[in-house]
Amino acid sequence: MTTISLSDWGQSPGIMVGEDEHRLLTATALTDIEASAEHMDFLLYELDRAQVVRDALLPPDIVRIGSIVRYKPFPGEERTIRLVMPRDAERSGSYLLSVTSVHGAALLGLRPGHMMTWLEPNGTTQRLKVLQVTNPPPGGDMGPSAA
Repeated sequence: MTTISLSDWGQSPGIMVGEDEHRLLTATALTDIEASAEHMDFLLYELDRAQVVRDALLPPDIVRIGSIVRYKPFPGEERTIRLVMPRDAERSGSYLLSVTSVHGAALLGLRPGHMMTWLEPNGTTQRLKVLQVTNPPPGGDMGPSAA
């Protein structure tokens, strides 16, 4: 069993989420009956600890729905994904990552350089680091076809 130290928790930075996305994701996490309960609990935990700001005040480099994110899980290979709603993740290709997946929920609200650490239900410590975030321009389409 892997234990997590207080210094590991120090690597999990505060996160920021826009008001509209916060409402949408909270409703999704509470009503998606097809998703894993552990994944929904993790997403709800992340939404609960998020600093919620007006959408217009969200910095341009914050991971949100529609973001293209390059990140490195530890252990694992560097990945580039587009963070999407669960219904959009079912499209073909491994490029799309649902926000209700464990990595999707962990990435939400982070910025480049941030390292996220969390415990899986089995007690295993997981980590990932955000390397780059690209978002559509303000007012742009946030759907999966915007890439």
